[in-house]
Amino acid sequence: MVGSRVLSFGHYQPSKVLTNADLEHMVDTDDEWIQSRVGIRTRHVAAADESVSDLATKAAEHALANAGLTGADIDFVIVATCTALDRSPNMAARVAAAVGAQAPAAIDVNTACSGFPHAMALADQSIRTGSATKALVIGVEKLTDFVDWTDRTTCVLVGDGAGAAVVVASEEPEISPVVWGSVPEMGRAVRIEAPSNTFAQEGQSVYRWATTALPEVALQVCERAGVKPEELGGVVLHQANLRIIEPLARKIGAVNAVIAKDVVESGNTSAASIPLALSKLIERGEIRKGSPVLLFAFGGGLSYAGQIINCP
Repeated sequence: MVGSRVLSFGHYQPSKVLTNADLEHMVDTDDEWIQSRVGIRTRHVAAADESVSDLATKAAEHALANAGLTGADIDFVIVATCTALDRSPNMAARVAAAVGAQAPAAIDVNTACSGFPHAMALADQSIRTGSATKALVIGVEKLTDFVDWTDRTTCVLVGDGAGAAVVVASEEPEISPVVWGSVPEMGRAVRIEAPSNTFAQEGQSVYRWATTALPEVALQVCERAGVKPEELGGVVLHQANLRIIEPLARKIGAVNAVIAKDVVESGNTSAASIPLALSKLIERGEIRKGSPVLLFAFGGGLSYAGQIINCP
C-alpha cells in the first residue's frame, strides 16, 4: 500500500439548539447583529453531563457504522480537541475504550480549530509508513464549557459537536500531502488561557489575516495535491465566520465546488467543524463520491493545515 483514503465520515451534535433569539435574552445582541458579522443563526449546546469523550464516541460510532467496521478493526485513534477537561487519560484512549478498539495507538492533538486536518495528516502519514492500517480520526469540542456567557462578542460564536472519519490503507493515495504551519507572533490571537479559562480572540486581527494570507496557502494545498481549484467538488473550510468562508473560496477560484456553510446552523465548533460539516454534506448527497474536496483550517497558535481528499 502506498497511500490512504477516507472510507467514511460520521458526526454528532447535541439535541439542544440555542438560537439568536435565545441569546437576545441573555446578552445585549440581536439576530441581525450576529448574522451580519458572522452568519450564524443557531448553535448546538451539550448537556452539563455530556462530556467531550461522549460527543467524540457518538461521532466515531456513526463513522464506523458508515464504514461497515467495528472498533475492533481500528489500530489508531487520534482525537483533535482543545476542550478536554482532563489531563489523563486523553480523549483518544477514552474513545478507544468506548468503541472497543483492542490495542490501538491513541493520541490527542491540540491545535484548536485546525486540529482535524492536522490529525488527518498524522493518520495518513502513519498509514503510509506502515505504522497503522485503519485509523479513527475525530474532531470534537465542547466550547460552551469555556465561554463567558456575559460577553456578547464571543458567546454568540461557539457551539458543541463532533465529527469523525475512518481512514484506511489504499493502493492509490486519496489523501494529499498536508500543507501546514503557524504564525508564532500571532500565537495568542485565539486563546483559552488560565486562570480564566475562557475563550477569547483578537477578532479583527484574525479576520484580516485569514482573508489576506490564507487564500495563497489554500492554493498551495491544491498545487501540492495536483488539483486545480476549478476541479474541486467541495470546499470545507473551518466554520468560523461566513465572511471568511465565502471570500476565501471565491479568491482561490473554486467555482464548481460545493462550499460548506455549516457555520450558519452550528456556529464555530473549532476542531469539530470540518468533519461535522463534511459529514452532513455527504449524508445529504451534496458532494459526488470520488470528487476532490479541500479541507482547510486555521486556529490557535496561530496554526493552519490543509489537504485534499477524495470524497468517500
